[in-house]
Amino acid sequence: MSSKKTIKSAFESMMFTWGEPLEVKAAAEVFNISKEEALECFLELQQEYEQEGRGIVIRRVNQAFQFVTRAENADYVRSLCTPVKVKKLSQSALEVLAIVAYKQPVTKGEIEAIRGIKCDRVIEGLLRKELVMEKGRADTIGRPILYGTTDTFLRNFGFSSLKELPKIEDIDSLMSGALADDVEEESDELNENQMRIEIQEL
Repeated sequence: MSSKKTIKSAFESMMFTWGEPLEVKAAAEVFNISKEEALECFLELQQEYEQEGRGIVIRRVNQAFQFVTRAENADYVRSLCTPVKVKKLSQSALEVLAIVAYKQPVTKGEIEAIRGIKCDRVIEGLLRKELVMEKGRADTIGRPILYGTTDTFLRNFGFSSLKELPKIEDIDSLMSGALADDVEEESDELNENQMRIEIQEL
């Protein structure tokens, strides 16, 4: 059986080559070890990189791990790679995404009840960006589609899991009054009411 040192070394190479978050299960299967053993190796690697203050760190995304650049070095990376590649989200898209994140699994009707306006185009846009996904159907009349967030959402916003979402008392009250006349989904052009997500790339 391979030593833990060998496994951890291989996991480093695998994460670097894979690019996307490497699932613990897939890594475990390579060495024919349990998911628990593989997870332990990933967590040890993560701690080692953090303790050494490396420019590359290991980020956990649910049951997967990925190499990313250290947040403190963002300005240096941005200067080197200008223009930085960004994906832009309109204010209305961010509002729908927040509702999905906090209320999931949630139907389109429930989202619209909170926002007070239709959100078909907004949801379509979030699906295209792979920030939300369909998570089955509700056991109600018409069996509407249920929506939830994706690992891409976690990765782009810097969360390891949904447990890291900022605490709020009531998403309904948070969103009430947030919209006025801006009822149409904007394009991906930035304006002063829009925000953007920076995509960390190696």
